[in-house]
Amino acid sequence: MQSPGPILIVEDEEDLLGLLDLHLRREGFTTLRAATGREALELFEQSRPSLVLLDLMLPDISGTEICRRIRAMPGRGRTPVLILSARGEEIDRVVGFEVGADDYVVKANLSLRELTLRIRARLAERPSAAAPEAAPDAGLEFPLLRVDESAHRVWVEDEEVILTATEFRLLVTLARRPGRVQTRGTLLEDVWDMPPDLNTRTVDTHVKRLREKIGAASRYIETVRGVGYRFQIAPEGGTIG
Repeated sequence: MQSPGPILIVEDEEDLLGLLDLHLRREGFTTLRAATGREALELFEQSRPSLVLLDLMLPDISGTEICRRIRAMPGRGRTPVLILSARGEEIDRVVGFEVGADDYVVKANLSLRELTLRIRARLAERPSAAAPEAAPDAGLEFPLLRVDESAHRVWVEDEEVILTATEFRLLVTLARRPGRVQTRGTLLEDVWDMPPDLNTRTVDTHVKRLREKIGAASRYIETVRGVGYRFQIAPEGGTIG
């Protein structure tokens, strides 16, 4: 499977940059290369990368700051970002996910085959550029909210809302379990593939961003104090706290 756009590789180690570039091109991908954060942002603006493979430790702008800037770009913020870092501590992975990364791979554990599979998995979640501008197929549908899982698209009151891949997975996970409390640990496992006992604000941070993006439909996501979250359909004209 070839990507609809190039993969942007952001890495300041020349040997590793060359290795990743050669491997991905052998796998049928087109690539762009950047050795600094500034160069990466310029290439991201100029091109339409289908995915960003991002090192955290760069000579000028940190990878976490680059991820934040990508997520803030209108119309471009849901481009998948896969962090590839020498930092393997729990806190480093947590920070990566909290700034909006879709995946995190530690360089010491790097397997090119696994990396390729992870990239293909993220690209498979990416909405097709050729998707028709039509109403979504039957799927998850509520009075204020419609979700087309196959096209990775969301509508709130008939206005399309752009979500990142992680935000989309979080919304679908909650919406497919209406009325059932989802603990933070359960969501960490099912959405992020992280240990359920991890002490992190990742879930709360993403729920906050998701609520902000879906506006009126945020009433469906109920906070269950001290436990987690529940997708609860509000009564007509009502709200959920």
